[in-house]
Amino acid sequence: MIEEVLVHTNNQGLHDMTKPITDLVASSGISEGLCTLFVQHTSASLLVQENYEVSAKRDLEVWLNRLVPENPEQYSHSSEGPDDMPAHIKSALTATSVNIPILDGKLGLGTWQGIFLWEHRRSVHTRKVLVHLA
Repeated sequence: MIEEVLVHTNNQGLHDMTKPITDLVASSGISEGLCTLFVQHTSASLLVQENYEVSAKRDLEVWLNRLVPENPEQYSHSSEGPDDMPAHIKSALTATSVNIPILDGKLGLGTWQGIFLWEHRRSVHTRKVLVHLA
């Protein structure tokens, strides 16, 4: 079973998408298997991360922005703005897909884990995430 989940973003950062994925798993009828997520974009990524303490998300965002700064003089690819090439680099350094086991009809996430789309651009986007449940 393959479904598409849309994630609407209006800024850089981690956008929690755990609920729509857990809802898909619950309605799928699959009791044991694997949930594979894949983001169909080159300037966003996916990750499983802490969903309780907001400072963990903020620290990740600050760290990645320091690692890959928006410095137009550094990049030749800049036709879509100063955040475009850094967004591609951030996506290359992180993950565009994640796999999560399905156990007893639920995602096998830990107590404080959530699923996040990591938007690397500053403008408004609608990101497509393919969800494969098997």
